Amino acid sequence: MTGIVVENVSRSFGAVQAVRSATLRAAPGRVTGLVGPNGAGKTTLLLMLASLLAPDEGSISIGGVDPVNDPLSARRLLGWMPDALGAWPSLTARETMATTARLYGIPRADAAARAEELLRVVGLAELADAPAKVLSRGQKQKLGLARALVHDPQVLLLDEPASGLDPEARIQLRVLLRRFAAEGRTVLISSHILSELEEVVDDAVFLVAGAVVDTAPAQAMMRAWRIRLVGADAARQSADAWQVASALGVPPEALGADRGAVLVGFESEAAASGGLQALVAAGLAVSEFAPAQSALEHTFLNLHPSAVAPPQAAASPPPPPEAPSGTEAGA
Repeated sequence: MTGIVVENVSRSFGAVQAVRSATLRAAPGRVTGLVGPNGAGKTTLLLMLASLLAPDEGSISIGGVDPVNDPLSARRLLGWMPDALGAWPSLTARETMATTARLYGIPRADAAARAEELLRVVGLAELADAPAKVLSRGQKQKLGLARALVHDPQVLLLDEPASGLDPEARIQLRVLLRRFAAEGRTVLISSHILSELEEVVDDAVFLVAGAVVDTAPAQAMMRAWRIRLVGADAARQSADAWQVASALGVPPEALGADRGAVLVGFESEAAASGGLQALVAAGLAVSEFAPAQSALEHTFLNLHPSAVAPPQAAASPPPPPEAPSGTEAGA
């Protein structure tokens, strides 16, 4: 299996160019995240991969099959989960699954067994006889995932699969996605919940204004780290900031603040490690030292033109504070 290969794919709707010369790879045995702001072209690209929309130019391969020239073969290989479940509202979850399986040519007895198995896997066994129209948003998402898996596909295209899921269901989804990758499947997932993607993806493709962008410059930009001292709260924010700034050799006004913690910009993980050593060497009781954003969030914000600049990097030591008025230095 070759996974997903996209070469110079474009698609327009009238004067709107939704996808522009996009090139990407999603390998078998890995979970690839498709990341981008609203209107970036993610859903349009997924629809083309799912053989539901033809590209204006470029080529697509799904497991070695061209979904434009041979959509039926491509659909046998892939499982497609759209953002919104287009279910038959009067059918129960069990009937929806069995009917979908039959549409893939699965024998009736096998279809029924497959429906029971997948409803249990996604946590809908207790709602198997509930009509799809009464399911919540999160429950419909679970049914959509089960339906995408009914024919045991080797390639999964998932558009916002965590939307509407509660925290427990999101954890279960992450476990399932990692299991699918371990089984050798190709998983391409689009999501706005970057913290969720961070927990599950092996690779990430960033789409901005319909084009796949090089993320190296954004990843190399300064990243904010959150530093919290023992006992930190909003009342002592200024004092903590002064202590951190003094230990790192930066002016206090160069630092940021976040719920009692101090934000400091570092140019690399090596620089952050050196900063932590400086804090400890200065005798500060550090209770938290971690990136303020996940790696995906950091990259996304620095690709987006409205991104807020992080605090300045640790630099040369600030001048010593002046002695209070009327007091001799060293008194």
